[in-house]
Amino acid sequence: MFKRNILLCALLATTAFAVPPVARADSVEDFYRGKTVYALVGVSPGGEYDFQLRLVSRFLGKYIPGRPNVVAQNMTGATGMVMANYLYRVAPKDGTYIGLIQNGLPTSQAVGLEGIQFDAVKYNWIGSVSPSTETMVTWKTTGVKTIEDAQKQEVIAGAVGSSGITLTFPMMLNDVLGTKFKMVMGYTGSGPLNLAMERGEVSARNSSWVSWKAAKPEWIANKDINILIYSGPKPSDLDGVPGLDDLVKNEDDLQVVRIVTAGNRLGHPFAMSPGVPQERVDAIRQAFRDMMKDPDFIKETDAAKLEIDPVSAQDLEKAAMGALGASEKAKQRARKYFQ
Repeated sequence: MFKRNILLCALLATTAFAVPPVARADSVEDFYRGKTVYALVGVSPGGEYDFQLRLVSRFLGKYIPGRPNVVAQNMTGATGMVMANYLYRVAPKDGTYIGLIQNGLPTSQAVGLEGIQFDAVKYNWIGSVSPSTETMVTWKTTGVKTIEDAQKQEVIAGAVGSSGITLTFPMMLNDVLGTKFKMVMGYTGSGPLNLAMERGEVSARNSSWVSWKAAKPEWIANKDINILIYSGPKPSDLDGVPGLDDLVKNEDDLQVVRIVTAGNRLGHPFAMSPGVPQERVDAIRQAFRDMMKDPDFIKETDAAKLEIDPVSAQDLEKAAMGALGASEKAKQRARKYFQ
């Protein structure tokens, strides 16, 4: 009996050692070491989105485990929709692709715009450097210096593409405030649209306040543009400019305003595809947060007049859900602003 037990133990031990060990999943650091992470933006070079993408691309890899190379790429089309669809449906789901999403796209989904092939709530949101404040401006030669002037006089306004905030914001103002902006669409980016302003092709446009300070500070200093109205957090250097929410009193109008301006809460949001392993999503989110504390990153944002007020992944998801959760009546009304 004793010998049989010894033989049994020996057999079990041999069998145990014969079982191959469970394969250890590569760590996040092992995965990213030597890799290239592609950072995509859906507009052409020259505007605020492109600037923020390239700024983040220069610093983010330093804080990702394994320190991969991060390469910025422009993938233009349909005011960022082509890139957003690609990131959601086509890009590898391994954590090597991130995208800077146009902040008006969750609104586009909410109003049922054709061509949307993503669900904004299902992106793995990463973060945003700060929320944004939208403005509507006119060129100095128009004579339209206030929102009250724009309610009395027709002004030709330019828009990038045919569906983004540069179109929907002035059209919304026409609807809820009675302004008289006449739209010219199809510009390929902020750079060409700003050039059109200088040439006199158009006399008004929407843009974020940060974008004006980063791209055209001389226009502000020289009073080449009149700031008619803002929407979103009020910057300290916009004293005397009325806020949209303060001028809109009707609750139905306010619901529409909240759909169209949902992008204010998103800022310039970075995201990854659904399906990326959670540990890699978490690592990129942490890298994004750590990047915000980098002294050189802070120095560059200061130089660009870009305020750091981080928006978390959770708050980005809430903002997307806010646009998608509006009433159907408000969504249908907002849909009229999309051409």
